Amino acid sequence: MINKKLTPSEERQRQRFIEKSSRVSAKYLRRLTELKGAPDTLKPFIDVLENIYVNMDGPHFNTKKPLIGTYCVMVPQELIYAAGGQPIKLCSGSYTAFSIGDDLVPRDACPLIKAVMGYQTMCVMPIYDDCSMMIVPITCDCKKKMAGMLKDLVNTYSFHIPTSKEDDTDLDQIVNELYELIPALESVTGQSITHKSLSESLDQVGFAQYQMTRFNEFKKNQPALIKGTHAMAVMNASSYMPINDFSEKLYLLNQELAKRKKSKVFVSQKKEPRLMVTGSPIIFPNIKIPLLIEEMGGSLVADETCMGERSLYDPAVVVDQSFDGMMRALANRYTRPCTCPTFVNNDQRIFRIKQMIKDHQVEGVIYHVLRGCLVYDFEYQMLEEELGKLNVPIIRVESDYNEEDIEQLRIRIEAFIELIKLKDLQKK
Repeated sequence: MINKKLTPSEERQRQRFIEKSSRVSAKYLRRLTELKGAPDTLKPFIDVLENIYVNMDGPHFNTKKPLIGTYCVMVPQELIYAAGGQPIKLCSGSYTAFSIGDDLVPRDACPLIKAVMGYQTMCVMPIYDDCSMMIVPITCDCKKKMAGMLKDLVNTYSFHIPTSKEDDTDLDQIVNELYELIPALESVTGQSITHKSLSESLDQVGFAQYQMTRFNEFKKNQPALIKGTHAMAVMNASSYMPINDFSEKLYLLNQELAKRKKSKVFVSQKKEPRLMVTGSPIIFPNIKIPLLIEEMGGSLVADETCMGERSLYDPAVVVDQSFDGMMRALANRYTRPCTCPTFVNNDQRIFRIKQMIKDHQVEGVIYHVLRGCLVYDFEYQMLEEELGKLNVPIIRVESDYNEEDIEQLRIRIEAFIELIKLKDLQKK
């Protein structure tokens, strides 16, 4: 919806924005679907991305629940569902919105923040315009300043994340933050969070996490049962789907992958290097790096980013069935296993990446850094040193929300894949 009457010049600019944004999204969606081996049950997830980014339409929810926009996986969606709301992730990878946001925030700010502010100010995306509330976890300086800018435009709640997660005081802090979030949610939805509604939402999200566990097991298969870019499309589409709908569609996809495994239908060859991507989030339509990996002959088998499987692993473990026990279980689930570099001590992130390398039989790691994303950039050297001890090659690739660096990225990724192939030949 448009909040003000536009001048003819502003309306023409808005229409150009819509046309360009839709065209770029359609191009990347086409490249994604042209990758060979897409499961038939991938289509519902592709349809969601097409509806949001190409048709520039709202999410087709069979519900009138208030939409609650979130900007990080550390916002407990269980609380939003328990309050009668529908969470929707609003982090953006739009090149077009990024170019608009470039005029609104400092030059060296994160591309994600620029894209978000671009969409928010142009009023062309129903998923932004229809939200009754925005929740912004304060995980970095850019998110902090973005929350301040959003407050001038929409109802925005700043969700403070502790800098540490190692002792009881840190846990108490996040528990208090969750309790303070409750009345803010209830005032928007008009529904109280009860013991029953919270318990039911934990079960709903828990079933989605179970299906995600199955999905990740299929991703470990060698040779691969599904392209990594297709898997990332699934996770991106989950941002705009009700949890029960996502669980149902993921269940059907898992059933198809189970049949592929039994029939030995693979989408890669054994000789294709098995790669993992980690670092800054990869958000549709900015999927140029996973596309390049698989177009250049690599097999993307693991994704340790906050728009990947991280959002649904490690379900909440409720030991104490009281309301406070469930709240503490949520506080545990959304901080203790989280590998976000916002935390001071992040040895756990290194441990998880090393574990994923082992589980997925990863032969090389591509470390993605969005230009201006300092929290992830800080951790590259430490990870490089640790993987050096394992003799696992790693490459740092820095990118922005544009297409100007595609050829440079292509050359570097292709060279990295050839390096791994040469390393494999030397072993033989």
